[in-house]
Amino acid sequence: MSRVAKQPIEVPKGVEVTISGQDVSAKGPKGQESVTLHKDVAVTLEDGVLGVSTSSKDQKSVAMTGTMRSLLNNLVTGVNTGFQKKLELRGVGYRAQAQGSNLNLTLGFSHPVVHKVPNGITIETPSQTEIIVSGINKQVVGQVAADIRGYRPPEPYKGKGVRYVDEYVAMKEAKKK
Repeated sequence: MSRVAKQPIEVPKGVEVTISGQDVSAKGPKGQESVTLHKDVAVTLEDGVLGVSTSSKDQKSVAMTGTMRSLLNNLVTGVNTGFQKKLELRGVGYRAQAQGSNLNLTLGFSHPVVHKVPNGITIETPSQTEIIVSGINKQVVGQVAADIRGYRPPEPYKGKGVRYVDEYVAMKEAKKK
C-alpha cells in the first residue's frame, strides 16, 4: 500500500463523519461536505480514526488508495478549520472590491472585471490590493484563486499583476540597446 494511505486520519472533536457505502460525509463547525470513494477503496472509522485500505493489490488500486486518503483528509480538515488562499495585486491602479457575491477587479483593462463567486466560497478584501479566498472545499478554493489570478498573471518585467502572497516571480532584465 502507498505510504500516504498508511497514515491514519485523526477526526477532531466537533467533526462527525458518516460512512455509507462509497460515500463519506463530514459535518463540522464550518459546514458539511461529502466525497465519493473509488470502488476499490474501503474506509473504516474506529475510535475517531479513519483508515483507508484497498481490496486488490494492483498498482492502480494502490495509487487510488493514497489519493482517496488525501481527499478524506482534506474533507475532515475543511469542515473543521477550512482552507484559504491569499492573493495580492501589484500595479498602479490595480484594485479589488468584494460586493455581495461578486468580486470587482480593476486590472488595467478598459473595462472592470467582475468575477462571480461560487456557492460555499467567501471572498474578503481587507485592503484594495489584498484578496482572501476561503471555503471548506480545498479544490474549489484553489480553482477560484487560480481563476482570479488568471485575469492578469504576474508579468516578468515589472512584476505587475495578480499573484499569490507567497509566490516568487522570476524577474527578467529589460532588453539592452
